Formats: sequence, C-alpha cells, structure tokens
Amino acid sequence: MTCWRSGCGSGRLRAAAATSTLTVSFFYLLAQMAGAGGLVALLLDITSKTGQAVVIAIVGAVMIAYVLIGGMRGTSWVQIIKAALLIAGAGVMTVWVLALYGFNFSALLGDAVAHGGKAGEALLNPGKQYGKSGLTRIDFVSLALALVLGTAGLPHVLMRFYTVPTAKEARKSVVWAIWLIGIFYLFTLVLGYGAGAIVGPDEIKKAPGAANSAAPLLAYELGGTVLLGIIAAVAFATILAVVAGLTITASASFAHDIYANVIKRGKVDGKNEEVKVARITAVVIGIVAILGGILANGQNIAFLVALAFAVAASANLPTILYSLFWSRFNTSGALWSIYGGLGITVLLIVFSPVVSGKPIDPATGRSPSMLQGVDFSWFPLDNPGLVSIPLSFLLGYLGTVLSKERADRGQVRRDGGPVAHGRRGGARHGALTQPRTDRCAREGPTPPGVGPARDRVTGRHRRG
Repeated sequence: MTCWRSGCGSGRLRAAAATSTLTVSFFYLLAQMAGAGGLVALLLDITSKTGQAVVIAIVGAVMIAYVLIGGMRGTSWVQIIKAALLIAGAGVMTVWVLALYGFNFSALLGDAVAHGGKAGEALLNPGKQYGKSGLTRIDFVSLALALVLGTAGLPHVLMRFYTVPTAKEARKSVVWAIWLIGIFYLFTLVLGYGAGAIVGPDEIKKAPGAANSAAPLLAYELGGTVLLGIIAAVAFATILAVVAGLTITASASFAHDIYANVIKRGKVDGKNEEVKVARITAVVIGIVAILGGILANGQNIAFLVALAFAVAASANLPTILYSLFWSRFNTSGALWSIYGGLGITVLLIVFSPVVSGKPIDPATGRSPSMLQGVDFSWFPLDNPGLVSIPLSFLLGYLGTVLSKERADRGQVRRDGGPVAHGRRGGARHGALTQPRTDRCAREGPTPPGVGPARDRVTGRHRRG
C-alpha cells in the first residue's frame, strides 16, 4: 500500500494546494501578460486595441516556448541576471535624474508639481489616490494588507526556498532580498517623480500602456533610443522570468499533485508521463494567460499584481502560519482555509468595481473596469484583502476545532500544504521545516512550485 493510499499523503490537500497555486498564478499572469503587451506596443507604437491584443498573443507564445525549452534551470539563470540588470538600470536612471536637479530632491518634487498642471499640487498631498472618501481609505488599508501579507503566500516565491541547501541559507537569502527590494523601491520613488517632471503626465497618458509606460518613456528622455532599448530589454527579461517561474510552478503542481497523485493515484507510467502532462499544462496555462492579458489590457499593472497578492494571502498564508505555530491544526482546517479563502477572494474580485461598474473616464472615454458597458458589482472595495484574509484565518480555525480529526501539523505538511517537503525530504529540499527520514517524507508531495530532481517541463535532470 502506497503512502498516499494509507492516508499519509492524502489527495485532498494535494488538490487544494495545486488549486491554490493555479489560481494565484493566473491572477499574477494577468498582470505580466498585460505588462509585456504594453511594453512591446510602446516600442512599436501600436495604439489600437486589436493591435495590442495581437502583440500580447505573440509575446505569450514566445514565453510559452521559452518555458518549454528552458525549464527551471533556464528560468533561474534569467532571474539571477535580470535582478542584477534591473537594479543596475534603475540605479543609473535614479542617479541620472537626481544629477539633472543637482541631487536636490526638493527641486525634483517642485518640477514634478509644476508640470502636473491643475493636479500638480495634489502630488505632494497625502490621500490623492485613496483619501477622497471613507471608502477609498478603507480600500487603501485593504490594499496594504494584501501587499504586506501576500508576499509570504506567493507560490513562485515559496519555490525559491527549496533551491537552497540549508535553513540558514534560506534566511540569508531573505535578508538579501529584503535589502535589495527596499533599495529598488526607493529608486522607484525618484523615477516616478522624475517621469512626472521630465516626461510630463500628458505624454504618459497618451502613450500605449499609459501609466505603465512611465519608466520606458523616462529612459527615452534621458538617454534616447539606446537607454530605452536597454530598459525595455531589462523589463521584458523581468516579465519573462516571472512568467516562466509562474508557469513552471503551476504546471509542475498540476502534473505531480493533481494528475499523478490524485487522478492516477500514484500509478503513473514513469516520469516521462508526468513530464508530458506538465508540458501540456504549461501550454494551456499560457493560452489562458494570453486571453486574460488581452482582457486586462490597459489596467494598472501594479493593481493587478495586488489582486494576486490578495488571493495568495487569503488562500496560502493562514495554512502556512497555522501549520507552523498551532499544534492542533489539522487537514480539515487546512482545507477550509485554502478553499474558503480562495473562493471568497475570487468571488469578491468578480463582483468588485475592478471587473465592472466603474464610471467612464472622460480623458479616455472608457471605464477603468475590465468589462465595458456592464455593471454587476456589489462589493465596494477594489481589493478584497481586508475581508478575505481575516475570513480565511477564521475558516482555518473553525475547520480545525469543529473537526474530529487528530491534530497533526506534520500531516498538513505531508499532504501538500504550502510548507510541505520536497520529494526527497530533508533540510536540503525543505529548508523551512525540520528534516524527516520516514517513508512519507521520502514520498511526500511536491509543495507549490517545487519539483523533483527531473525538471517536469523540459524532462531534463537538474541538480538539487
């Protein structure tokens, strides 16, 4: 009797973890596809919606081909290289902008206000975006909550913890990431006001991609076509790395956790069958992402990413924290938390103003919502995090205390929770948890984004 049949590796949590991974990946891919399409449309000066849709489709096809050819090893190298190039490029532009104003940040702010026209003064006042009413202030709290907590639940971020040899190295990686991300966020503050001062808000609004094109337009004003080409290439590499990581995470999760261990119940005809399913899944995910990117074209990329963060925080974070710090937490609580948080978040997003119901913007003649000419929204907030995250924690608690199952945090990890071990167990492939040597540890499921020694998309072996 296999470990799965005996209950050690229950298919219920495998399916839940994989469903969560696929949903989070879809929302994140919306932003990446829309961003890639807007970037290429800017470079080619394509302004029509049909032309931009074609661009998104072509870019998506290129990224699917890259995932199938490069696999996890290629994705890792792209992520390493693009991180260095992205920070270097943003750093050069930041110094360049400050140098134009004698490294006087106040002068930069003043020029941004002067070029902002009637709305210029509001640039330096708090609450311009989220201080118009009590509802927008609540929406800001919801957005902040999703951004802060969502990072801990993103599948392709959790995946990276399983690429380091020890828990010490994992913690060191987090420290480095926090510092680098913090510095980059400071760069964006200068680049944002620099774009407003040097490019001007009118030019940004007229460009393909609107606000999403601010950084490339600033690069063009600073260094002409050469710097624009460099920054555009770095931005495209960034999108490519994220899309590849998300696609591999989702396809590997489906192939191993749902197909191999739930549908086939462990009776897979060798690794080649699993690799084949992962490749087909990658293509399907790519096609769905292209269609979603076309639908989300014109939306603010940062806001679309925030929706993915809200889904991740609601579906994955409660299970992670409960399984680490609550000894009574069990499989039933994890299922309630994952499925409940996922369902509530998606439901609130569908019936929010993000999808339908926002008034038409006179400047563009279009509604900021994804769907035009319809209004079926009843949830008032753009980001559901303030409601969905607490409810997900509550569902995890209720599912645990109302269940008659034996409390076992280890079972949640073995069954495929977001902090589960890799297939070979041990600290090397599960740096967030203690190594286990039992059979379940050796045959445990793949956590979101973590694959076995063989790359499930390319079929090639890779080092642990």
